[in-house]
Amino acid sequence: MSHFTQLDAYLFGQGTHYDIFRKLGAHSAKVNGQRGFYFDVWAPHAKEVHVIGEFNGWNEQANPMTRVSPEGIGVWECFIPDVKIGQMYKYLIQGGNDEKLYKADPFAEYAEVRPGTASRLWSTKGFKWTDSAWLKKRADDTPYYEKPLSIYEVHPGSWMRHPGTDDDGFYTYRELADRLVDYVGEMGYTHVELMGISEYPYDGSWGYQVTGYYAPTSRYGTPQDFMYLVNAFHKKNIGVILDWVPAHFPKDAHGLADFDGQPLYEYADPRKGEHPDWGTKIFDYGKPEVKNFLIGSAINWVENYHVDGLRVDAVASMLYLDYGKEAGQWVPNKYGGNENLEAIAFFKHINSLMTGRYKGFLMIAEESTAWPKVTTDVDNDGLGFSYKWNMGWMHDFLDYMQLDPFFRKDNHNRMTFAMSYNEYEKYILVLSHDEVVHLKKSMIEKMPGDEPEKFANLRAGYAFMMCHPGKKLLFMGQEFAQTHEWSEACELSWYELENPRHRAMQNWVKELLHVYRKYPALWQQDINWNGFEWINANDSYRSIFSLVRKSKDGKNNILCVVNFTPVEYPDYRVGVVSTQKHTLILDSDEPEYTGETQEKKRKKKSYTPEKQACDGQAYSIGYPLPSFGVALFSFDYDV
Repeated sequence: MSHFTQLDAYLFGQGTHYDIFRKLGAHSAKVNGQRGFYFDVWAPHAKEVHVIGEFNGWNEQANPMTRVSPEGIGVWECFIPDVKIGQMYKYLIQGGNDEKLYKADPFAEYAEVRPGTASRLWSTKGFKWTDSAWLKKRADDTPYYEKPLSIYEVHPGSWMRHPGTDDDGFYTYRELADRLVDYVGEMGYTHVELMGISEYPYDGSWGYQVTGYYAPTSRYGTPQDFMYLVNAFHKKNIGVILDWVPAHFPKDAHGLADFDGQPLYEYADPRKGEHPDWGTKIFDYGKPEVKNFLIGSAINWVENYHVDGLRVDAVASMLYLDYGKEAGQWVPNKYGGNENLEAIAFFKHINSLMTGRYKGFLMIAEESTAWPKVTTDVDNDGLGFSYKWNMGWMHDFLDYMQLDPFFRKDNHNRMTFAMSYNEYEKYILVLSHDEVVHLKKSMIEKMPGDEPEKFANLRAGYAFMMCHPGKKLLFMGQEFAQTHEWSEACELSWYELENPRHRAMQNWVKELLHVYRKYPALWQQDINWNGFEWINANDSYRSIFSLVRKSKDGKNNILCVVNFTPVEYPDYRVGVVSTQKHTLILDSDEPEYTGETQEKKRKKKSYTPEKQACDGQAYSIGYPLPSFGVALFSFDYDV
């Protein structure tokens, strides 16, 4: 009896076999009383397929595979007894031109540590999860966009390393569970986003050129070790988001490219099937089996590894047929346009499936253009993503922050423009790894001025980001103002925390994150104007911004004032929208946030509005606003 049935073949051919990863690949089984593994691989263009591995001495004739019924689907299968967990294997595929291809298993659950390229026999069963409370909380009835979301983006191989070791010094998944989980929890992030978890061959790709869409990279341990890490995050009430790359795949000989001697996972026409700039292949989103492969990967990460969301990389490259291509390098769609209709249909399918099947699960788009309705429901002709990275805000924010304060008055609109389109999508404000590599400089080195001014600028920028509508993402190292650019080849410069300014920046970000989580006004109504009001968006001459974030119940609203110049205002006055007491909850000028040793006079904590018109409001409060100063006040609305 075949492991891969006619029903499996039918569903796979329709692109709706959502348990495909339980059938294709290598799976433990017992046949006629013998324990072994079934091997199933999709290779419709192959003349012959053999399984080679440690268990047969890599003998190319020892374990031939046979096509399973119906033959048209192109799945090959064999059962091999007495093989053991952990043994390496590959598929030897004889293509139509009789060439021999040595391919890793596309559905492998585990792989050899690079530079080796073989798959390993494994089983993801048997891990004892203890995260039921977290999963129940994730699936509660509160809409996901009315929950706090502050993400710490992490490249596990360079967050922290063991010095002087022969294995690159990587922390294992279990060691990360001991160090990273506590750190993320103490800082106050709600989620972690892990880069480079799906198996990949080249460290320098950071995990964005994937060869193993079903396997956690073996660089840091086994699949069960990765489960241990996810479980540890969940026990600390921290969600786990993975980077996921359905946009393209590399041409490595052991990978998906020309898998059975011909284009299989990629479009056959190179004008559709290759990215000339990246030197990678593009998935054929019109082929049901390919869509099923990708959808199965997403489901695998949820069901086997309990992850809470996928951040989908390079969405724009999937949506546009001419992305990164010159005239003659791409083929228009049937209507003559540049939209990839098959990719659009794929997104609608996978997003509706993932967010519908797994309540509270997040599908996040890194989409860099003005494509409409990215986060609109599929029923309303949207793509159905939960969130979209706000790349426009990021570019405007960084352009403004890098200016000498003298020139900021002429670029004031860069900091206000994002609110003009905030309601069109559900956004995440991002300062990701892409902004601190390839000679773009670290966040602190982007800032103008001498060292104290750089830190003061960055404190102001982070506070503005935290108070602006939209969820939040910071890349690792930015929280303590790492000086050098990020590199995957070395750990973060943790030694800089011995410098009081860097330690103070870490304190500042930590306090911002805890304030963010504590006050629903900062996240409860991100997606419409009910949760936001400018007090003064037009004070360009002084480069001061004042705004209000509003809670649903009218309590504990936040007044935020940010000064982006080195000018101090001892008698600064700001209009208020309530006559109730305003309590100062965060002041950027305090020594624990500046790193300065000299004591400054502490400001009073409570401010009663006076009937003095300011900023178009009848009432206002007076406050000594420091240079590059940030002040956050909590207040209730008048009853």
